[in-house]
Amino acid sequence: YMQQIFNFIFKNSILLLFLLLLGISLTLTIQSHSYHRSRAVSSANAMTGYVYEQINKVEEYLNLKSQNEALAAENAELKRLLYNTQDTANIPPVQLPQGSGNYRVIQSKVIKNSYNEQENYLTINSGRRDGVAPDMGVVSSRGVIGVVENTSKGYSTVISVLNRKFRLAVKVKKNNHIGTLTWNGRNAGFAQLTDVPRLATVVKGDTIVTGAESTIFPENIPVGKIEKVYVDKKTNYYTLEIRLFNDMTSLGHIYVIENKDRNEIKQLEEATKPNE
Repeated sequence: YMQQIFNFIFKNSILLLFLLLLGISLTLTIQSHSYHRSRAVSSANAMTGYVYEQINKVEEYLNLKSQNEALAAENAELKRLLYNTQDTANIPPVQLPQGSGNYRVIQSKVIKNSYNEQENYLTINSGRRDGVAPDMGVVSSRGVIGVVENTSKGYSTVISVLNRKFRLAVKVKKNNHIGTLTWNGRNAGFAQLTDVPRLATVVKGDTIVTGAESTIFPENIPVGKIEKVYVDKKTNYYTLEIRLFNDMTSLGHIYVIENKDRNEIKQLEEATKPNE
């Protein structure tokens, strides 16, 4: 083996000498000239930066869950600001304190969802310790999902829009005519709006939102769009088929809404009933 090495060196002595001298000259040039030295360092930094960038991309991919949770928390704060601003086109640039306004928004996530029963419920991973209580509204980025029914320390159950017991006061956005949102137990993509008077002008494509009468949801939270219009011959009112904005079969991050004035309003209404 040694003989082979010596033979290789002897046969390539000129090339090896050239490479040695080239290496020495490059080293001396870089050390003696700031420009060449900066170029060499820049090349090394570029390579290091590329490696770090690729590592960062991998870390970002692995941290998608925490990043999504951070975005959901930010969305919850933005929704709180929106719901507590009278003129939504003129939202103030400053961040309001958490305690201000009539509505508080709690970030949460659906961990169980039923949608093929007659009485469907969701389970979310927020409970009493997070400030969730019964009769709080639940929404997603697309609109209404349901209302909190029961809570434990860390979890809550939500009566879904897709529940025969669900009732919600809503309105036709363009003219404020009100009705009651229910579900007939048939299709997970649609709900029904009843008790809309015949004098209301409604057509396919009109948007349905929450009304001012609701003490659970802020006004104008999206619900869906009118798909079909029927006339109930017994009551002479409209029954509207509403295509829900939410895909109720696929829910992830959601928001629980607390109306801080709800108890005061309910107590006042209860006290007023005997005088009617």
